[in-house]
Amino acid sequence: MTSQEIRQKFLDYFKSKDHLIVPSAPIVLKDDPTLMFSNSGMTQFKDYFLGYKEPKASRIADTQKCLRVSGKHNDLDDVGRDTYHHTMFEMLGNWSFGDYFKKEAIAFAWELLTEVYGIPKENLYVTIFEGDASENLERDHDAYDFWKSLISEDRIINGNKKDNFWEMGASGPCGPCSEIHVDLRSEEEKAKVSGLDLVNNDHPQVVEIWNLVFMQYNRKADGSLENLPAKHIDTGMGFERLCMALQGKSSNYDTDVFTPLIAKVEELSGKKYTAVLADEKDIAIRVVVDHIRAVSFAIADGQLPSNGGAGYVIRRILRRGISYSYRFLGMKEPFLYKLVAVLQEQMGTFFPELQKQGTLVTEVIKSEEESFLRTIENGLIRVEKLIQQTITDNQKVLPTEEVFELYDTYGFPDDLTRIIAEEKGLTIDEKGFEQALDKQKQRSKADSAQKVYDWVTLEEKPENFVGYDKFESETYITRYRKVENKDGEFYQVVLSESPFYPEGGGQVGDKGILENAAESFEVLETKKENGLIVSLISGLPKDAGALLYAKVNNSDRKNSQANHSVTHLLHEALREVLGTHVEQKGSYVGPDYLRFDFSHFNKMTEEELALVENKVNAKIKESIALQEFRSIPIQEALDKGAMALFGEKYGDSVRMIQFGSSKELCGGTHVKNTSEIGHFKIVSESSAAAGIRRIEAISGDESEKYFKNLEQQMTELSQLLKSKDIIRSIEKLMEENASLKSEVEAFKKERAKGEIGDWKAAYEQKGDKLLLVKRTSLDAASVKDIVFQLKKEIPTSITVILSDADGKPMITVGVSDDLAGIYQAGALIKELAREIQGGGGGNPGFATAGGKNLDGLENAYQKALNL
Repeated sequence: MTSQEIRQKFLDYFKSKDHLIVPSAPIVLKDDPTLMFSNSGMTQFKDYFLGYKEPKASRIADTQKCLRVSGKHNDLDDVGRDTYHHTMFEMLGNWSFGDYFKKEAIAFAWELLTEVYGIPKENLYVTIFEGDASENLERDHDAYDFWKSLISEDRIINGNKKDNFWEMGASGPCGPCSEIHVDLRSEEEKAKVSGLDLVNNDHPQVVEIWNLVFMQYNRKADGSLENLPAKHIDTGMGFERLCMALQGKSSNYDTDVFTPLIAKVEELSGKKYTAVLADEKDIAIRVVVDHIRAVSFAIADGQLPSNGGAGYVIRRILRRGISYSYRFLGMKEPFLYKLVAVLQEQMGTFFPELQKQGTLVTEVIKSEEESFLRTIENGLIRVEKLIQQTITDNQKVLPTEEVFELYDTYGFPDDLTRIIAEEKGLTIDEKGFEQALDKQKQRSKADSAQKVYDWVTLEEKPENFVGYDKFESETYITRYRKVENKDGEFYQVVLSESPFYPEGGGQVGDKGILENAAESFEVLETKKENGLIVSLISGLPKDAGALLYAKVNNSDRKNSQANHSVTHLLHEALREVLGTHVEQKGSYVGPDYLRFDFSHFNKMTEEELALVENKVNAKIKESIALQEFRSIPIQEALDKGAMALFGEKYGDSVRMIQFGSSKELCGGTHVKNTSEIGHFKIVSESSAAAGIRRIEAISGDESEKYFKNLEQQMTELSQLLKSKDIIRSIEKLMEENASLKSEVEAFKKERAKGEIGDWKAAYEQKGDKLLLVKRTSLDAASVKDIVFQLKKEIPTSITVILSDADGKPMITVGVSDDLAGIYQAGALIKELAREIQGGGGGNPGFATAGGKNLDGLENAYQKALNL
């Protein structure tokens, strides 16, 4: 069976069991503060388990794109070094929300594996939860009894809490689970060692393929367990491992999930894959084909590589792949981007986002490769200098601070530094490097650490967002919890009626006031969590359940929604001017400005920017009234021409915002009429990533401030120039400046000519060499010209000039060509630059250095004489 057939059989089987087949959610999570990526099949159904949302069906099945690279579930370091761990993987799953439970879940799994897929029963083992006295949890007798009717009792294994009690994180839905393991060894191996002894012992051919989670508890923040409102089934089967089992392979990488990608790497690199676990070349190939999948799907779902958050994780995965290919495959030029086409051919039918976003994915990866390869080349130069200095200082260990700086500041892989050092007979301080890395991690944790207590529920009632219609409302706190972080103690509250818009869709969350007759509390931020609108407030009312009055910061909200509405108009204008390939790839909408990222491969011209700006302002002047469809079937909205963004997950019913011909699916707040926007002004256009341009702009109050500021500047300029014709006055100044500049340059040259004679006469004989050490106030350009002339005219000479021009220390060293094999200008400048707290470089015949310590020139003078 091909991998495509295996996937389809799973979905067809559960469809026959009355399961609704749903598409995979995006791999990147945009509105979940607890997770960056979908790390399991259940992520998109979390709200159903917690009872925050009603599921669209009581039985669901799907295949979910997952990414595990950080946090509790982190497989990154294992990738490439074994046969079955991956960063991105598919999780086949079937779900029951308050419908069937353990008996049916076990029966479905057994029938599918043994009868539909035909896995021999004698190759399967199952585990059940053995119980845990510390949590007062009993052994899972029900699961044991159900399995006993299908499989011999000697194949049912007791599992501990680590292996057989599934939890998605420190808190949240959880429950006992039953794993199904398959023994893929040969008959000879099975005869020697029973599979019973190898289950959950990291044997590469006795592996877990399916986990049936019986979701019945909720782990609270204090660690205690409470029963969920209803019992659910959450199963996850590793697609890649299932393919390994059904295709009779001993490694996931030998299945047709990976072999087309491996073949392409072999073709591009000229290296043959031999499937040896410890071979660095084979490890590198496995890393590359795994990582290209993770990065491609993340970019296709809207997450571009960047220096922070989820974007940093994606950049790190990609750079890990580039680093391995550079070191072990000899790939010094970009090539990973060429694998995207193979991935599209393999998976594009089932995951259409790969086809739709293929050009963007390819270009972004290529650009990132080019950038990181430059980083590696620049880093190699730095490493070489560091090694030479270490040898010069008669040391055997590279300085930890510099090694960590290479890694942390310049992004140079530490293992590459290690390899290069070892080739020169040197080492790095492994313990010191780990300590520096740990300190950095601890600092990051301390900055973001907070303690979140359990919710205190005051009233069980649905929360209602009224912010589309109101800026103020009477309300009650329905639940609250305390939060402690480095800034102090705060409270998160959920309101019965909230006018506060929660951060989402690029728009910032509302701030404001929550008050009663006696007390007033600042609303510091508003976010959405598990379907709840959560506002962070500065304190808690004495009577938490009493009537309160909620007020949104009026000015900020009006400016934010003006910026949000104008973002829609901007999107439409860009598509009209540049073409329909333009798609939104990210945005920020705040009260102060808006940022809009979009797909386009060229820098916009001034004419294009002006045309876009004019089109938007024309729509503003038209005074187009908002048409809002608060709950419309998604297909109806799409049929009306609404824009849907890739990487966003939409429900069956959506909200559509329309301003004339501009139609978008959007949950943000908007003006009632485009005239409220005032004026739109593009402030900048730049590159955000390969194939992604970024526009930053202002509207509303900020636009008014912008033009008032320009007017004020013009008035001040006019007064300063004593003329109302500012342009002509500046032109006249520029002409005068150019004339004066020519005179100054001529004066410098004359002065330099006068200096040359004096400097020639000042050389001192030092053995068989001539030395000139001279202080001057000449500018750097003049000094350079003179030193080049002197080193040509004065044989066997070394020239050291120390300049204090413009109050900045500068040292220049020249070595005549006949001494270049004995003395190195670069080495001399490095010694002298220390005295002025500076640095620089050059070649054997000429080098310069600038610094910070002007007083150090005297010490540099004396050191030059001694050297």
